[in-house]
Amino acid sequence: MPDLRIADIRVTPIAFADPPLLNNAGCHQPLALRSIIEVETEDGVVGLGESYGTRDVLDGLAALGPRCRGLAVFDLNGLWARTRTALPAAPAALRLRVGGAVEVAMWDALGKATGQRVVDMLGGQVRANVPFSAYLFYKFAGHAGAAADEWGEVLSPEQLVDEARRMVDAHGFRALKLKAGVLEPEAEIAGLEALRAAFPDAPLRIDPNGGWHVHTALALLPRLDGLVEYLEDPTVGIAGNAVVQAATDIPLATNMYVVEPAHLPPNMAQDGFRVILSDHHYWGGLKASRDLAKICRVWGLGLSMHSNSHLGISLAAMAHLAAATPNLSYDCDTHSPWQTDEVIEGGKLAFEGGALPLPDGPGLGVTLDRGALARLHGNFRTLDRAVRDDASEMRKHWPDWQFGRPKF
Repeated sequence: MPDLRIADIRVTPIAFADPPLLNNAGCHQPLALRSIIEVETEDGVVGLGESYGTRDVLDGLAALGPRCRGLAVFDLNGLWARTRTALPAAPAALRLRVGGAVEVAMWDALGKATGQRVVDMLGGQVRANVPFSAYLFYKFAGHAGAAADEWGEVLSPEQLVDEARRMVDAHGFRALKLKAGVLEPEAEIAGLEALRAAFPDAPLRIDPNGGWHVHTALALLPRLDGLVEYLEDPTVGIAGNAVVQAATDIPLATNMYVVEPAHLPPNMAQDGFRVILSDHHYWGGLKASRDLAKICRVWGLGLSMHSNSHLGISLAAMAHLAAATPNLSYDCDTHSPWQTDEVIEGGKLAFEGGALPLPDGPGLGVTLDRGALARLHGNFRTLDRAVRDDASEMRKHWPDWQFGRPKF
């Protein structure tokens, strides 16, 4: 029987290339921050996790890691007890992100030590391949002071359709999601209508990131009715979105305002959102996300998955979780097509017909590329920041731009 106790936890902050994608908070910076977590057992088995690379998460992982030595990799209750002890004054959201980052690596280590896939330990595989959507963004041609990237500028309906065609042709995605809250809402709806004309059978969705006022969202509902499968975070807060949801049969979805267990009761009481976009980085790992799926089934809520800029370890974890979730209602989000760097051996995981087959092998089925890890850690070491700052990046392109939520 292998020794399943944790001998060491290593955290390596990294920074990887990110295009100038636009959202309500601004523009993605040239390098996105991330962290790679390695949980090594006393027998030398290494489990992998991936999370945010911001200073609060890195500090939290540094505080938690030493407390986990000697903990069995299957002892999730022990992990959360140690997380509370290591971060007694931290907000609940930070504790969930820090503990969840280690939890995924513990699942991977347990699977590798026992020859089991994570999907099977989560309850068994219910779908052979996990469907993902094309995640469409308005974007600048290139970062400030840099040459245009391979995608070029996307600020018009015609450019948006071209972006979608390229992504669908490359990966076979069926559903199309537009990140909004960037341009005037009428212009963004025109972009959606252009997508409908070009892709008459594609499920569409739009995400203003809370960027619309309630009155704006209400005024746009007639144009969205029959056009989108769901409307994601149109305005701010559960209460504000409940006003919008009461006025439409279009389901409202969220990854902003129902992101931890404490948010579920007020959401159900107010009927603010009818689709939850799960994210194991937010909710506290894979078990918590599996528990969320059960809650959604009981209460009749739709379920899908949120994404942020990520690499292959996170994508593999998303795929294992989704493959073990019977009530996955909508195709998942992913930023993977926008990412050019990778930290796993063999390069990026490949979509087939818009879906992702699970990687082969025990645990998550992925292995760390040590050379890539060293290179991306080198990128991190060149930076003088430890937070994401889309607003300052946006003002390099549009100097008069100001953040607002709601804005339009």
